[in-house]
Amino acid sequence: MSDPRLETLPERADIVVAGAGYVGLGTAVAIRQAAPELSVVLVDAAPDGVWERDTRASAIAAAAVRMLTRLGVWEAIAPEAQAIREMIVTDSRTNDPVRPVFLTFGGEAEPGEPFAHMVPNVALNGALRARADELGIPIRSGAAVTGLQVGPASVTVETGAGAIEAKLLVAADGVRSAIRDMAGIRTVHTDYGQSGIVATVRHERPHEGRAEEHFLPAGPFAILPLTDNRSSLVWTESTAEAERLLRADEMVFELELEQRFGLKLGALTVEGKPRAFPLGLTLARDFVKPRIALAGDAAHGIHPIAGQGLNLGFKDVAALAETVVEAARLGLDIGALDTLQRYERWRRFDTVQMGVTTDVLNRLFSNDNPMLRAARSFGLSLVDRAPFAKRYFIEQASGLNPSTPRLLRGEPV
Repeated sequence: MSDPRLETLPERADIVVAGAGYVGLGTAVAIRQAAPELSVVLVDAAPDGVWERDTRASAIAAAAVRMLTRLGVWEAIAPEAQAIREMIVTDSRTNDPVRPVFLTFGGEAEPGEPFAHMVPNVALNGALRARADELGIPIRSGAAVTGLQVGPASVTVETGAGAIEAKLLVAADGVRSAIRDMAGIRTVHTDYGQSGIVATVRHERPHEGRAEEHFLPAGPFAILPLTDNRSSLVWTESTAEAERLLRADEMVFELELEQRFGLKLGALTVEGKPRAFPLGLTLARDFVKPRIALAGDAAHGIHPIAGQGLNLGFKDVAALAETVVEAARLGLDIGALDTLQRYERWRRFDTVQMGVTTDVLNRLFSNDNPMLRAARSFGLSLVDRAPFAKRYFIEQASGLNPSTPRLLRGEPV
């Protein structure tokens, strides 16, 4: 039965969030929880229930777990979360009989706190939706934003379900953001000519919380641990090869998978239908305009080689919530450009740095050049013998640093 609150949109709200993925939901929940006096409405272009068919899983850093705990949703997610306790990296060819391990690291952000977890997207989205409902945040599905009218004191958001006037519009509508285009915000974009094949596999033996990333000539092949003797795969291939693999029958696909995965965990069974997503680098030239703030993939889409896409989005959530809530408490205009520019300054450098890093890593490792292979192997071996370097990687993977917004430290806004 549908919730009657979702049938019509209110005429006015303080904040409209467009996009009911983890970034949009997280932003709405974080702001509403910290400032109940601010009215927040979520609109989403996708029909109701589409999120329940998302079979992907995401790596969630320790900092993001702290934020989700503070937002009151981690307890619901935890039973389906798998801690990542160790990470190994290899650099080899697909047909190599042995894949030497060049780098291995493990550890905790703090004692008893894993540096990351793997979480099914449906569990994450479902927990955030339940929390939004508890906080009285209306969610209107099937309501794509079709137009904007930005005035000096408000923005009118036109959707297929009606128009709503707000002080601030948060665009969390994905890497192909329609709102970003309507706002006239340009992007820097690189198409890698690669696609990421995403699948879940079941195996006979336990993975012991170990994640693996095999750098193969076509791109990284990541094995990420899930609960119940399962792993999530992010398998990078050229777009043409990915399309061929998805068109092939199940036996061909499983043979190709087995060649890359190996049999160290026993027999493999693919659960559900694998899917492929195009890979590229997209960075918005501006994160904000008057009355408009971009968040998540609308602001930055990066290669999954470092597993940081979701965590960049959650950093946006925490920084934007802190910016908006503090401005509201000071009696400032939450949608004014000078208010929103604090958020942009906070997030731009980190985002560009991560985008450039993943771009360089992808170009460096997605090839079979003998000289580059030798240099990569030498560099990884050096890092493997340097404890301080490994600790640095753990700190980066956990998402904790001195400029981390309060929510990501587990503190209230």
